[in-house]
Amino acid sequence: MTVVVDAGGEALLAITKGAPVEVIAACSAELTAAGPVALDGERRRRALEANDALALRGCRVLAVARRPGDHTLLSARAEELERNLVLVGLVALYDPPRPEVPEAIRQCHQAGIRVTLVTGDYGLTAQAIAQQIGLLEKPQPAADQHRCHPPAGLDPVRVIEGSHLDRLSDAQLHQLLKYRRRLVFARMAPEQKLRLVLAYRALGEVVAVTGDGVNDAPALRAADVGVAMGRMGTDVAREAADIVLLDDNFATIVTAVRFGRGVTANIGKFLPYVLASNVAEILPFLAMLTLAIPAALTVLQILAVDLGTDLLPALALGAEPPESGSLRLPPRPRHQPLLSGPLLLRGYLVLGAVEAGLAMAAYLLAWRAQGVGLAELQGLAPALQAGTAEPMWQAMQRQASAATFTTIVMGQLGVLMACRSERAPALGCLGLRWLIQNPLLGLGVGSELAIAASLVLIAPLAHVLELAPFPAGWLGWMVPVPVLVVLGDDARKRWQRARPQRCSISAAAG
Repeated sequence: MTVVVDAGGEALLAITKGAPVEVIAACSAELTAAGPVALDGERRRRALEANDALALRGCRVLAVARRPGDHTLLSARAEELERNLVLVGLVALYDPPRPEVPEAIRQCHQAGIRVTLVTGDYGLTAQAIAQQIGLLEKPQPAADQHRCHPPAGLDPVRVIEGSHLDRLSDAQLHQLLKYRRRLVFARMAPEQKLRLVLAYRALGEVVAVTGDGVNDAPALRAADVGVAMGRMGTDVAREAADIVLLDDNFATIVTAVRFGRGVTANIGKFLPYVLASNVAEILPFLAMLTLAIPAALTVLQILAVDLGTDLLPALALGAEPPESGSLRLPPRPRHQPLLSGPLLLRGYLVLGAVEAGLAMAAYLLAWRAQGVGLAELQGLAPALQAGTAEPMWQAMQRQASAATFTTIVMGQLGVLMACRSERAPALGCLGLRWLIQNPLLGLGVGSELAIAASLVLIAPLAHVLELAPFPAGWLGWMVPVPVLVVLGDDARKRWQRARPQRCSISAAAG
């Protein structure tokens, strides 16, 4: 940028500021204490080295030059004003990275998120900032070199400048982005930023772009997720973005990723909990058809589980805080459905099968405890199903149904603990800590037990649901049920951890 100012009298002065390399190239002299002197090769080299030394500290550097003249400067064209300048000096501006950014970068790498620095700054400045935030490794100083003065020079493998990018074909750019994980792009024009975003997306990556300026708007609009700065960002950037950061803090994006993964994980916890009880609810009717025995549950009892005892615990799973290791896992593939095959298998064939087997065992044990075997139960089935059996047999059926109902409720407690984590053993999710992390979960457990006890023990409710109180000794069969469900799921978790995992990596560029 060049401005023309009044220097007193009829004298005018053109003052130019801009990128040091370009401004120094337009200078023919240098201002010293004795006045302007010719900017020969040695002085020009020293000026450029001073620029590089400041850039290596992470400073943004501007060169300032001037050109004295008269009123003819007012009518001169820009290219004429910015010619034969006198170099005044360099101005270094240092905006240190926030202290939390290096840790955020480290967490991104742990989470399988690729971070690419794209900036319009000078290459050495971008490289120094990338090293300070942990995006690039800092160079190791030589044995005879002081640690405060790292070796100068641009890393051409990791730092790509705009002029180099223009010489790359689309195929070469795709290869570069695919096989190099930590990259810095400097001196980027708006159309080059847009090209990078489109190249990442062509590779199948999920791209998030952060920006604050007008020149970032095309890239923000083209990204899967555009993130604009709320404080320092321009109106154009905020309009082009999908999300606006109110604190202008990169670490907030990492926090958002963590909680976003937590929301997805909670859906994956909620669904198996709901699905598991379905198996235990349908098995009594399959057993009625195959074994010719009475149905262990009625429709109203099934509704009492789904709409009564299970309601608050299911909501509590949706309010679980993100797991501590969620950022150490690779991103979920973008096309993977929430209701996936492994989730259905876990809900139906592991949790549901164990709970259903225990519930049917409780039903048969309840009859056995009253002296009725399987053959005799089959003989009683027609009368019990038609409601014409003697009151004694109907009372026994109600007690057996109550035992089945209570076993399902106890099994759902085990499912609740097992579903708190898809990977960690459920026994590690117990203790007082889980009550502190999610008080709603404790409320859900208490409500589930209270509702189940009320439906069995309160006579009017029990009569409507065709339940009846059973001997307290039967609880000995039911108390171990949550532990058995947890152990069954923990066995699945150990088997899953033993399997080799394929990592799916998505990318974020900003």
